[in-house]
Formats: sequence, structure tokens, C-alpha cells
Amino acid sequence: MRLSRPFSMALPALLGGLFVAPVALLADSAGPVGKSKFTERDGAALYQHVCQGCHMKGGEGAVGAGSYPALANNADLSDASTPIYFVLNGHGAMPGFGGALDDEQVAAVVNYVCSNFGNHSASPTTAAEVKSARLSGATYFSLD
Repeated sequence: MRLSRPFSMALPALLGGLFVAPVALLADSAGPVGKSKFTERDGAALYQHVCQGCHMKGGEGAVGAGSYPALANNADLSDASTPIYFVLNGHGAMPGFGGALDDEQVAAVVNYVCSNFGNHSASPTTAAEVKSARLSGATYFSLD
């Protein structure tokens, strides 16, 4: 049986679509945070859901496919400005979560990290401080 020329030219494109379509569907899923905003409000729950996968349950960090710094006994966490910036914008291999967390959530997870794992923050951070950091020109990706 002989195929007509237009059909024989279209056949590779049609067959190729069978193999490309599943890959295209996978490409629509966005990394570790997905497409929805986080709903947790408590700092411990946010840490468990957002941070623990890389920084580990006890904040000890990890080295393997990447390097994830320890949050436990971390002097950089005595001042909330650094972790606020990192949570909003990311740092190194860490993505920013500014588009996925509101000001209260960022404050909650920063306060949790800065007052646990052997860290002793001088004072808790507030949602107003996070809002100010956002307005200062900090950049972050959005999930919207």
C-alpha cells in the first residue's frame, strides 16, 4: 500500500507528538513548590512542608546532589534580615518563596527557624518587617 504524499509527510509529526506530549505535560509542573500557594500558617508546619526536605528535620543541612546549609546553631540567623531575604528571594540553589508565602507566613517560618535548632533570635520578626523587605525592591518569583 502506498501512502499519499501529504499523509506520508504528516505521519512523522503525528507520531512525534505521541512521544513529545507526555514530556510537555511534565514540563508544566513547577519544581518543589508546584503551582499553588502554601496554606500552612504555623512556622513549624511551614518548615516541615517547605524547608525540611532540603535542610532536614533537625535543621542539620545535607550534602549530596546539592549542598544544603545547616540552619542549626547558625549565627547568621541571629538577625532576621538574612533569613527573610533568603525565604523571599532564594539564595544559591534555594528558590525564593516570596510568591508562594504571604508576609505572615514568611515571618512565621523565619521566627521558627531563628528560635529552634539551637538558634536564639534577639527578637521575633513581624509581618510588617517582611512587607518592608518586599517593598525595598527585593525580587522573587511568583507562582501566579
